[in-house]
Amino acid sequence: MDGNVVEVLFDAECPLCMREIRMLQRLDKRGRIRFTDITDPSFDPAEYGRTFDDVMERIHGRLPDGTIIEGVEVFRQLYSAVGFSRISSLTRLPGISSGLDWAYQRFAKNRLKLTGRCVKDESGACEVPRPA
Repeated sequence: MDGNVVEVLFDAECPLCMREIRMLQRLDKRGRIRFTDITDPSFDPAEYGRTFDDVMERIHGRLPDGTIIEGVEVFRQLYSAVGFSRISSLTRLPGISSGLDWAYQRFAKNRLKLTGRCVKDESGACEVPRPA
């Protein structure tokens, strides 16, 4: 991963996600984050031991040693990489950690609906849109 501290796998077609990614790109003055768009046709989730559905379901990242991280831990690593280590460490406190995990799980589960990208299947369930 070159000199990067963390790689983030992000959905470039998600407006809310892109707001966060653009902010992190501005803050990443030392190039410590590698940004990988999962909607790019050349993206291969198998390289990460995941399926497309897996990486669409929640945010994923990869550490320099190859460890795959998911959910709130990705944000902790990203914010630490741009210099917010103290704030990031606070998110590990018992009550805060479980609250953030709960909130992120709810957001991730409803992300496509919240961003107007839900494609209903025959049963009415929200289906993951595939990249072109």
